[in-house]
Amino acid sequence: MLKCSLWWGGIGKVFPYANARPAITVPPNRISGALKNFSISRALKLNPTQKQQQTVFLFACRRNCSVTAMEEEASTKHHNSSSLYGFLSKKPYDPPSWASHLNPIPSHIFSLGHVPTPIHKWNLPNLPNNTEVWLKRDDLSGMQLSGNKVRKLEFLLAEAVAQGADCIITIGGIQSNHARATAVAAKYLDLDCYLILRTSKVLVDKDPGLTGNLLVERLVGAHIDLVSKEEYAKTGSLALTNLLKEKLISERRKPYVIPVGGSNSLGTWGYIEAVREIEQQLQTGNGKAEFDDIVVACGSGGTTAGLAIGSWLSELKAKAKGLGYAMNTPEELKFVKEVAQTTGVVLDPVYRHWWSTNYSGKAARGMMKDMAENPMKWAGRKILFIHTGGLLGLFDKTAEMASLVGNWREMDVPESTLRKDGSGKMF
Repeated sequence: MLKCSLWWGGIGKVFPYANARPAITVPPNRISGALKNFSISRALKLNPTQKQQQTVFLFACRRNCSVTAMEEEASTKHHNSSSLYGFLSKKPYDPPSWASHLNPIPSHIFSLGHVPTPIHKWNLPNLPNNTEVWLKRDDLSGMQLSGNKVRKLEFLLAEAVAQGADCIITIGGIQSNHARATAVAAKYLDLDCYLILRTSKVLVDKDPGLTGNLLVERLVGAHIDLVSKEEYAKTGSLALTNLLKEKLISERRKPYVIPVGGSNSLGTWGYIEAVREIEQQLQTGNGKAEFDDIVVACGSGGTTAGLAIGSWLSELKAKAKGLGYAMNTPEELKFVKEVAQTTGVVLDPVYRHWWSTNYSGKAARGMMKDMAENPMKWAGRKILFIHTGGLLGLFDKTAEMASLVGNWREMDVPESTLRKDGSGKMF
């Protein structure tokens, strides 16, 4: 059996994905097609310190995939959570028929999101001839605007509860959407949450503030440990989360660690399940509909992996394109503003640093740029763009956005206008 684990790449280097859980096992006769959906451009040979050489595939999204086996799932126990209509309930997981041969299959899932999320036509300007772009609104998945993170956490937290965890540990950037989503989801299930957030060296010993995702995290009572980007780069996310895990265990806590972005084999099931959702939406629509391509932002890789595997194994058969382009912050924020002004859809921004996650704004900008440069490649195609959310990260960009947004003024009330004290009620 061929097996998959995630890698991520910086400029001129390829690093093993820290804290990556061994991935889903896929039969050899299926994996080649699934990998094609990842837009493989060429294969690389690495010489890691391990005894066996690993083959790594380079994707358009600059995320690589190698292969390895997976441990058995731990036994589960009942979680005493109940609510009307199934929300926040834990239930046995029944996979799509086309994914029933994957191994292992999650035993349970928590209902954390508002699904199915809608799909609607996106009226983007200047599209190639006869090209349609449709938008899958995973930014509306609920849980305080948690976007694609909700789908992964439905499986990850089900396992945490099954293992008897009383607290959750995860790690990310200072404005990590994943960290905020995890903090909220943990509180839904009455679990404590510990976040390790990387920030600049000059701010690591200072109050991180209450902007964007940090405000929500601190409101719900998450415990925050700050680490400098330099320390993060030298130590790695796996070692850092293990340090905190051992500390909590020594305090007789029962921590469950979720990796960066929630992207491991279990989290990947979130978007395998999303493919089933898309299939069902297409079947219930008016007439037979299908998509030629799926475009999504690729950060830690779990969302893209789930979409690629699910699309290949199901009847969807759309090519998954994980687009990301290196561009500066002013250009990206200007594009976010223009899309919101034109279509009413607010995309999330991209950070300015090379180690940051690729967000939906960057992926959409990359798609539009490629359409403008290569219109014949996209002409006549029907594209599904997955909006993965992350709106709160935009609040950290208010200073940069100030020069791009205006449209305000003091109302001019002529002197001739009749005035009478108390005539206007104020609420």
